[in-house]
Amino acid sequence: MKLWGGRFRKETAAEVDDFNASIGFDQRLWEEDIAGSLAHVKMLAQVGVLTAEEAAAITRGLEEIRAEIKSGAFTFSPEYEDIHMHIEHRLIEKIGPVGGKVHTARSRNDQVALDTHLWVKRRVDTVLALITDFQSALVAKARQHQAAVIPGYTHLQHAQPILFAHHLLAYFEMLERDRARFLGCRERADLLPLGAGALAGTTFPIDRELVARELGFKALYENSLDAVSDRDYIVEFLAASALLMVHLSRLAEELVLWSSREFGFIELDDAYSTGSSIMPQKKNPDVPELVRGKTGRVVGHLTALLTVLKGLPLAYNKDLQEDKEALFDSADTVCAVLRVFTGLIAALKVNEERMLAAARGDFSTATDLADYLARRGLPFREAHAVVGRLVQQCLAAGKTLEDLTLEELQAASPLFGPDAMAALTVEASVAARTSRGGTAPAQVAAALARAEEFLAARRRDGK
Repeated sequence: MKLWGGRFRKETAAEVDDFNASIGFDQRLWEEDIAGSLAHVKMLAQVGVLTAEEAAAITRGLEEIRAEIKSGAFTFSPEYEDIHMHIEHRLIEKIGPVGGKVHTARSRNDQVALDTHLWVKRRVDTVLALITDFQSALVAKARQHQAAVIPGYTHLQHAQPILFAHHLLAYFEMLERDRARFLGCRERADLLPLGAGALAGTTFPIDRELVARELGFKALYENSLDAVSDRDYIVEFLAASALLMVHLSRLAEELVLWSSREFGFIELDDAYSTGSSIMPQKKNPDVPELVRGKTGRVVGHLTALLTVLKGLPLAYNKDLQEDKEALFDSADTVCAVLRVFTGLIAALKVNEERMLAAARGDFSTATDLADYLARRGLPFREAHAVVGRLVQQCLAAGKTLEDLTLEELQAASPLFGPDAMAALTVEASVAARTSRGGTAPAQVAAALARAEEFLAARRRDGK
């Protein structure tokens, strides 16, 4: 008989057992479920709902079940629906009817909420550590190629030359924001739902604060309806995961482009590439392509859960069972991507000469010429037009800006002096952008030092 089957006259249809069961995925919550039950039992004993002997027997049984699951000796079956029923059923098998007292003053509604809160908190900590590892790989690669120049792009067209390190540090900053979002998610997951019961609280004299201390929660849900129906913390985890994946997907797209023959800016290490079953010469960027592809999967999980939640009345509804596969798969995907991408970046080979060659002769120093005229009093919009005509002149003659003579510059505007020629080099263009956050070597050196300080402090503080 089902543990909830007292009011039923028929056995559940086999297909309903299969359809209703969540044990195929929520068995991952076993550790959290046992931890929650142990804290709950300790509290019930302290408030006098359980005797010391009953609490000791239940605690011993739960510890034995923990050992069985760890060793692989525990049997899972759709018959018992979910991880909560599996553990409670096994507990009753082991210690007799007293095992059924583990569920006193508790519902599966607040129990599953507790389990997922604990799981999210722990998984956020894993993700934060992996973000730090990935940022460290980016910073190390930026430091290794601190002086390398690469074309900067807008609309995937050459725009202005920048330092390659500056480009990589842009992703460091994105990941800082991702990290902050996960920290915010963890903070809002740090609420104890247990004690809400099915939806209205309980008639037993429970001590929720004691359970919160036992399980390391900083605060309690103050409304029992909210406690069992809230999935904001899972939505936040999925949203933070989706945006992190979008950032990684953008980098993945650039790695795919940069590793192509047409760009040739980088080469992926053999350990992070694959070949073709038919074309012997191929070296394919499968890892960044998969990162790009898996992004849609995580974004889809976020959309799916938001769609589930948007029409649900309070409090608990079985629809909420759909939160776990989205949560688990998104967390697995994010962690796998961060791990493999960290190794890929660390092993990446950078072709500085090819990047510099691409940045030369591409008219990307045109803005520097316009800025030169603006500093000499010409309104920028007029300066823009003067340099635009020079670019048009070069295109017609098959020349680059660097090929222009001083006489040709002065024919376009008498404000050009001999020093204008120096502004045409990519090195001068990069060095001139000294505004805070710009690509000038001094600014990038400062950004690198700041990033390294952040990472060192984080590792020192264990955060």
